[in-house]
Amino acid sequence: MPRFKVYVSDYDYPDLDIERSILEPIGAEVIGLQCKTGENLAELAADADVILQQYAKIYRDTIEKLKSCKAICRYGTGVDIVDVQAAYDHGMIVTNVPDYSIEEVGDHSITMGFMLLRRIPMYTQATREGHWHWSASGGSIFRFRASRWGIIGLGRIAQNISRKLAVFGFEVVAYDPYVSASLMKTHGVQKVELDELFSSSDVVNVMCPCTPETHHIVNAEAFEMMKETSVLINCARGKCVDNAALYNALVEGKIASAGLDDTEEEPAKRQDWKPEDNPLFSLNNCFITPHSAYVSVQALEECRHVAAENAKAILLGKAPLDPVYP
Repeated sequence: MPRFKVYVSDYDYPDLDIERSILEPIGAEVIGLQCKTGENLAELAADADVILQQYAKIYRDTIEKLKSCKAICRYGTGVDIVDVQAAYDHGMIVTNVPDYSIEEVGDHSITMGFMLLRRIPMYTQATREGHWHWSASGGSIFRFRASRWGIIGLGRIAQNISRKLAVFGFEVVAYDPYVSASLMKTHGVQKVELDELFSSSDVVNVMCPCTPETHHIVNAEAFEMMKETSVLINCARGKCVDNAALYNALVEGKIASAGLDDTEEEPAKRQDWKPEDNPLFSLNNCFITPHSAYVSVQALEECRHVAAENAKAILLGKAPLDPVYP
């Protein structure tokens, strides 16, 4: 009989070999589920000692039914899909993996921004249609040096972005009510108010966590303030951007283009998603990747190792490396 039972709520990895290599030596059985939505998770994992969570939503109604569970260990950084307060109310620990994809998400954001500032997809489409001229992108192209890159949220990933952008000569500004102007200055970033960021930036780069405060932080009012030549990049949570307002802004030419790593409906967390659900997928000036900004071979391996090590520590009665508190 195993000493512990660790359920993986859902996963899109090819196997659970990494998790088993860490947890089986301490007597844990690792059981993989595919409960992507979180529905019926409490019944499927009723005897769980720990749950490793990828996309499943684990809220209070589920947590209340998990009588023997000691912890919910997230694969990834965000904890918006787990009720952290409810977990602690029921004696559970919540952990995440905060540092594994700082480079990847930063690089993905910059890559999207550079691609759209240089209007490379538009040029590519034009040449395929037989148009061979410098004006064939259909829009204005500006020099990187002295262009303004505005970042909403100056956490670790955004700090990484700002350091890399300095090499190209961008003026980097940021809005973050929780980071002081003096700390921003140490990263070569100027602190500005949100309205100024929207109205003056050539790139608006969303890098904040998804909270009630930041839900739809980029909305119709924001698009009214933005430059017609500006680019929106969102490699944070999809719900930080009002997708209906973004669609209208792109169709009406209020901004030039957008690059997203997730849409508001978050397809990875749905069983029955199809692109027709969101009209942004029909636009030729909106470019969407499948929530893959965090991906590299190294990042995926690190994420799985750290999540499993957090679970191992808790099962052995030790403090995990990456606790998250309400």
